[in-house]
Amino acid sequence: MTVKKVRYYLYLKDVLLLSVTAFGGPQAFLAMVLELMVRKRGYISEQELWELNALCQILPGPTSTQTISAIGYRIGGPNLAYLSLFLWILPATILMIAAAFLIDFLQENTPGALNFAKFIQPMAIGFIIYAAQKTIFKMVKTTEATVLMMLAAFVSFFYNSPYVFPILLLAGGLVTSMNYRNHPKEKGDKKLKIAWANFYLWAGILILAAVLGAITKNQSVLLFENFYRNGSLIFGGGQVLVPYLFTEFVEFKEFLTSQEFLTGYAISQGMPGPTFSISSYVGALSMREYGVMGLLTGGFIAAAGIFLPGTFLIFFVIRFWDQLKKYRPVRAALEGVNAVSCGMLIAAAYLLFEPLDANLFNVLAILGTYLLLNFTKLSSPLIIIIGVVAGIGYNLIF
Repeated sequence: MTVKKVRYYLYLKDVLLLSVTAFGGPQAFLAMVLELMVRKRGYISEQELWELNALCQILPGPTSTQTISAIGYRIGGPNLAYLSLFLWILPATILMIAAAFLIDFLQENTPGALNFAKFIQPMAIGFIIYAAQKTIFKMVKTTEATVLMMLAAFVSFFYNSPYVFPILLLAGGLVTSMNYRNHPKEKGDKKLKIAWANFYLWAGILILAAVLGAITKNQSVLLFENFYRNGSLIFGGGQVLVPYLFTEFVEFKEFLTSQEFLTGYAISQGMPGPTFSISSYVGALSMREYGVMGLLTGGFIAAAGIFLPGTFLIFFVIRFWDQLKKYRPVRAALEGVNAVSCGMLIAAAYLLFEPLDANLFNVLAILGTYLLLNFTKLSSPLIIIIGVVAGIGYNLIF
């Protein structure tokens, strides 16, 4: 075995290790990548890691997954990148499909069985509020961005159609791109040399899936298109995915109940690997009417749909990123896109709370989760386990 092949094997083994041990979201993931892949293995430099992560953060799609794929691309090209993508998403995908099987089984065979989730359903909203706070403080720093965020929250709440979201993102980017003069000029040659292959691949699959879905009305094709479209529009990480999925699959198509969605979201917070794995749970339950094969098919189709767009886009942009980031309108537009994403997150927290009873119990569960996340060092999986145990105990007693 050559030195290069050994290096590739070690990298894939490390990716698999991360996929089952990276609890705690993007921040914990990045710290683990820095320690394992930069300082211990030396696959890339620390500066390269920060640059790749910054690039992934401004592209639509799952940031952690794109970062893993981009590192694989730098080390061994597209083949290694796709293998690393597969290993990174596989454990979380399987776990969330298993969660969908469990919820479906309980719903069918034990009426009221979801009472075990009595605590974790409002707790899920506490997670979203905490994520919203962190995201807002990080991304919204000007008066204009604050206004855009509030307008986006208002529109998302009253016009919560999945087709409104891309319009809001585009409008937000256009508004702040006009302020490009506030950004300093970058030195160097700005001439872009673009290889369009991966962009054509991304756009071609998006169009083909939409056309095939419209013609055939096949639910598998439609489901893939739904998730592929969402994966092409999500800026800001897994928490921003929540309003998209809730609006499309709970309110618009009614494939899941609000109770099922909140339970799945809470469970996903206790899973290792990518936070976008909630998609596999939603996809599986969206096809439960077709039995076991429907659950499996829906889960894996959703995973493919949600993760592939961001991967194609990172492969497309990484080749000319150093030139693109010198354009001031591009940097300025990101402020508006991020502000709109934060507004959607605010609307999501309220929309998810709306179906719950506005009683003292639910309010305390939401507040307690937020305080634990904000002021203690308890991990997300441990908080979820506490919630599940409390729900089971409550059922046994009452």
